[in-house]
Amino acid sequence: MTGSERRRDAVARLLRSRRIGTQEALLEALAGQGLRATQATLSRDLARLGARRVSGSDGAFYEVDGPDPAAGLAALKGLVVAVESNASLVVIRTAAGAAPAVARAVDDARLPEVLGTIAGDDTIFVAPAASLRPRGLAARLASLLGR
Repeated sequence: MTGSERRRDAVARLLRSRRIGTQEALLEALAGQGLRATQATLSRDLARLGARRVSGSDGAFYEVDGPDPAAGLAALKGLVVAVESNASLVVIRTAAGAAPAVARAVDDARLPEVLGTIAGDDTIFVAPAASLRPRGLAARLASLLGR
């Protein structure tokens, strides 16, 4: 996982775990976790995460949609046999008949690193986004899927 991916994951976790009303407060919370960012970088991260400022009875705060969408992948980890990559894509091998469910979970997670999936019976091809190397995506997916 790259530094920017780690930072975005930390931003999403922070926004899901507590109400943060300003970018300055979010930058401080990140610094408390040993992560540094500029306000401009944080603004881009918030946009990429689809975060929005909402008003509540106790003031305005940033929000990201629901629970971590990647969390659903962990529930399927018993179905995954292996995660491998080559120079252009990632291959996930699953128990027989499980590939469609795992591929759907990967698609539903809307990971910015994933362009899309194609599933057979026990094999999934995962196309990485243009800016990511397949090896990095394989490591991220393996981590999320418990491999």
